[in-house]
Amino acid sequence: MALLNRRLILCSALVLILGLGCPHPVWAAIQLFMKDGTYQLVKSYEVQGDRVRYYSVERSAWEVIPLSLVDFAATERAQQMEKALQEQLRQEAGELERQRYERPDDSGFEVAPGIRLPAEEGVYAFDGTRAIRLIQSSAEVVTDKKRAALLALSGPLLKNRAFVVLPGAKAAVRILAPQPAFFVQAPDGLGAKLELIAVRARKEIRQVERLEWRQGISQPAELRAAVPLERVELAPGLFKLTPVQPLALGEYALGEPIQQKLNLELWDFGIDGAPAKGKGDSDSPPKIRRSATPPRD
Repeated sequence: MALLNRRLILCSALVLILGLGCPHPVWAAIQLFMKDGTYQLVKSYEVQGDRVRYYSVERSAWEVIPLSLVDFAATERAQQMEKALQEQLRQEAGELERQRYERPDDSGFEVAPGIRLPAEEGVYAFDGTRAIRLIQSSAEVVTDKKRAALLALSGPLLKNRAFVVLPGAKAAVRILAPQPAFFVQAPDGLGAKLELIAVRARKEIRQVERLEWRQGISQPAELRAAVPLERVELAPGLFKLTPVQPLALGEYALGEPIQQKLNLELWDFGIDGAPAKGKGDSDSPPKIRRSATPPRD
């Protein structure tokens, strides 16, 4: 309840503060302090010789008092404190608005002491210090033009070939931890199906997989570098996916195979930090999983 009241106060303060920027003249009340410790609430004041003329908020009229009665130092301190309070309220209210629209409410499953997933569905990476929402990117199928030219000359001796690619050489989401955990919240059991795929970065695209087939002879096969995962169901609709080994530097994507055919909506990310290799560590890429699939439209 206290948090709710504070949010209401901050929102009200934001409305009042932003209202100061409206085109109509709005004067804030000023505390004009006297040397005896009392003060008058005024809209404005000015020194005229040995007198101070001010507009009283309480009486809605101009009044004049002797200059010797006014404590200008206390009045200035009060104004500075009021400005500082207004700026603090403005910043807190702005942060509250940013949290409301940009950051999801972290009231979901606790992945570590004090760190929870957002309550809504999604795919998240946990790097040991924070939960990072992964963004979906749309891949597309492109034809291998060089192979098509060779096929035109050699006939059915060569296989047809195409690639599933993502735009750009790098994913927008970057992760420093070499062995992040992935949490998948979805009521349809998505976490039980997702694959982690090592993506091959090229100049302006990222190759997710390769498709090969012989026209009229063999079924198309999708060749992709699938990284082994440990998969645990933590709660109904919530799965934790952890790479069996630390990931090498590079680009990756989580994808959903549907009847062995990869869904082109992928959750892509990059690993920007990895541990130093020890003796016996292999530089060989993950094994490629081959699967026969029906041709794409």
